Amino acid sequence: MSIYNKINAGFSLSAGLPVTSGIEDVIYIFNDEDISITYDTSNPLIISGLKAETGAKVYKFEGTNNSFNAMSKLAKTQVGPRYNEEIDFNIAGLSVEIKAQLRAMGYGRVKAIVINNYKDSNSSIELFGAVNGLILTEAERNAADETLEGGYKLKLTNPDKLREPYPPRAVSIASDSGAATYASTLAALEEMAA
Repeated sequence: MSIYNKINAGFSLSAGLPVTSGIEDVIYIFNDEDISITYDTSNPLIISGLKAETGAKVYKFEGTNNSFNAMSKLAKTQVGPRYNEEIDFNIAGLSVEIKAQLRAMGYGRVKAIVINNYKDSNSSIELFGAVNGLILTEAERNAADETLEGGYKLKLTNPDKLREPYPPRAVSIASDSGAATYASTLAALEEMAA
């Protein structure tokens, strides 16, 4: 009996560059249909290009003190592995503009890009919600919560019954004059967020 996918490599821990947990305090979020995604032709786990539709933009959310977190968890199904993806972050603010963004994330689908603290990897920058997008499933505000200074605690997750077919995709975008690097990928994101 043939197996659909087969493992083809091993790995070892790096003593010189040990794994580091967490993500940076920045998340890039964009509307599901505003940015077209190009996948690497030889590996569907790598995104090699992001192109904004006319008038579309990538929005940058910044935090402090490890206020952002990302999680991906395998869920075995009868048709194969699927992944539940989740991003937690805080918003220090209470304006009507912020509330309008929360409503939009609750009704429409978004995709989100995170930057891992561990940089010695081809997955330093990852996209969550590549196929099915993410929606805002939790938006909690406790006015007396001193840790958030009365701001919002948010959670983006996959819509009900729409898990991702792959783990979060690596984002690796080449510059116009060379190969894809961490710096070229970050520059591409910043250009779209400007």
